[in-house]
Amino acid sequence: MKPSNPGVLVGLVVVFGLVTWGVLQQTYAVLPTLPWTAIPTTLLLALGEAYTGWLTRARILRRPDTKPVEPLAVARLAALAKATAHTGAVFAGVFAGFACRVIDMLELPKPRQDALIAGGSFLSCVILICAALFLEYCCRVPGKPEGEE
Repeated sequence: MKPSNPGVLVGLVVVFGLVTWGVLQQTYAVLPTLPWTAIPTTLLLALGEAYTGWLTRARILRRPDTKPVEPLAVARLAALAKATAHTGAVFAGVFAGFACRVIDMLELPKPRQDALIAGGSFLSCVILICAALFLEYCCRVPGKPEGEE
């Protein structure tokens, strides 16, 4: 498995942002208000992934008072991190498209609320992507010290 490519993640955000913006041009008036619960949920997921990465890195480096980690568990965590980064990019694109759609209607209460929620959700998705990339980084096997072959 190769590390996540930031270009692919940015591409997913852009493509899904444009698709969402295009779809909302026709359907925004009939949609309910965005739920605010996406923000804390995504932030909790990011916190969990970052904490898991921190613990996993300590176990991989065999720091004192840590148990060695199973290689299969690390592979599963790396796959989770990659999937989370891509999913976070897709949802970040959706929320970015939503925010771009309502940005010109901020004088109305419903679009203003949707813009705030979409913007906060976009930021929390970016934080989730960063946490996933951190977890992916923490799952790497450290290189050999210099002088060892």
